[in-house]
Amino acid sequence: MDANNRESAADISETSSSSAATAAGMKRTLEDKAFEAKEAVNEFGRKATDKLEDSRRSTVRALDKTASSLHSGADQFSVIGHAAADRLHDTAEYVRETDLQGILEDLQNMVKRYPAQSLAAAAILGFLVARGLSRPER
Repeated sequence: MDANNRESAADISETSSSSAATAAGMKRTLEDKAFEAKEAVNEFGRKATDKLEDSRRSTVRALDKTASSLHSGADQFSVIGHAAADRLHDTAEYVRETDLQGILEDLQNMVKRYPAQSLAAAAILGFLVARGLSRPER
């Protein structure tokens, strides 16, 4: 009987060691998967930030170009044209110098300070965007 008990104990010991090795392997696999998921989320965040930054730069270029065009043709429109060009230039400077988080905070503060005007501006902007999207191309 003693030989049988020793063999059973050895089998249990081997099974226990095998289970521990399997558990350790599973733990490493889970850690690897968690690291991969974290890296994927970080990469997604970097790409989204890069796209927003590219959009911001593109907006600055468009505003600067429009301001320059208005300045060059402003002699025909006199004071009104210059004032509009100056406003566009100031807007381009603001967007260039302010990060996305700062722009969002300023926008929230503006909406809180002027809720009726903000609602009217949003309605007008929505109307213009809808109208622009619904026009057939020529």
